[in-house]
Amino acid sequence: MPPNSHGNLLAVNITIPGLSPRYPHVHCREDLQVCQVTTCEGEINAASSAMALLLSPKFNLTKTYFLLAGIAGANPKYSTIGGVALARYTVQVALQYEFDAREMPDNFTTGYVAYGTTQPEEYPKILYGTEVFEVSNALRDAAFNYAVRANLSDNEDSKKYRARYKPEGNIFAKASSGPEVVKCDTVTSDVYYSGTLLSEAFERTTGVWTNGTGRYCMTAQEDNAVLGSLVRMAVYGVVDFSRVVVMRTGSNFDRPPPNVTAYEHLLVLKQNGFEVAIQNLYLAGIEIVNGILKDWGAVFDKGIKPCNYIGDVLGSLGGEPDFGPGSETKGVGFRPPGNSTTRAIV
Repeated sequence: MPPNSHGNLLAVNITIPGLSPRYPHVHCREDLQVCQVTTCEGEINAASSAMALLLSPKFNLTKTYFLLAGIAGANPKYSTIGGVALARYTVQVALQYEFDAREMPDNFTTGYVAYGTTQPEEYPKILYGTEVFEVSNALRDAAFNYAVRANLSDNEDSKKYRARYKPEGNIFAKASSGPEVVKCDTVTSDVYYSGTLLSEAFERTTGVWTNGTGRYCMTAQEDNAVLGSLVRMAVYGVVDFSRVVVMRTGSNFDRPPPNVTAYEHLLVLKQNGFEVAIQNLYLAGIEIVNGILKDWGAVFDKGIKPCNYIGDVLGSLGGEPDFGPGSETKGVGFRPPGNSTTRAIV
């Protein structure tokens, strides 16, 4: 491993029932202070693997910090291939009604319409509870201050594709520049979408669903799924939701550069961003991990108090969401009915 790294993550390998058959182990270094779980791709895989981990009796996760990390499609307005983004919000943009664009009304800007509404760009009137999650902004700031220490990687192939965005000038200035660490938000969709129209529609969805405070810059397939599992377990004190960091690195762009079709962009041309995205996921991520370990006694053992609302759109953890229609529990948070005694059902 590189100097100042996390050590040998294959020193201890723990099998957990319910993890993906492709990734059935939790990999930990010898002192068990740092562990890694691969959920496998997609919302169902991510939620299933996350819940299996959180319910395992092999771990005490009450003081654990969770770094959710993966590669993503970058919004060229805010990031680039190899760029690193730390999110405050994650938005499940595909949780909507959908028309094929060829069949939508002439006055619609998109074929996506929020549940319980009749027009695009309205707040959902029917909520599933996983539409939006918000994590601690104070912790994100701390993670950002560690991540910017990373010497991020780049390569010539990625530079060539980035250069295609230069004709757009200032609007895509981030796209044509080199990788850096930024603060902006992720959107979750199991559909690997691409193109200007869909990406701009989901930008607007992000804005509406976060009451104008979210800024979509990275796509994802898993973030809302994992955060949904974490919120449910935080209700019972299994985890501390104020100890969650969401990080993504750009392996491609979510929309094409000038004079390139969405089809060519997605399925023909090579953006060559996978390698640099994986490298920078490690380089930025290890700075965050090492920072938490280094400052554990002074800062992270006791935790960083959030300065913003944290949790889901329903207010499950208490407090008043700063997006959506407000807490379903009048700010108290969800309290399971009955007592906490459990017994096996035979």
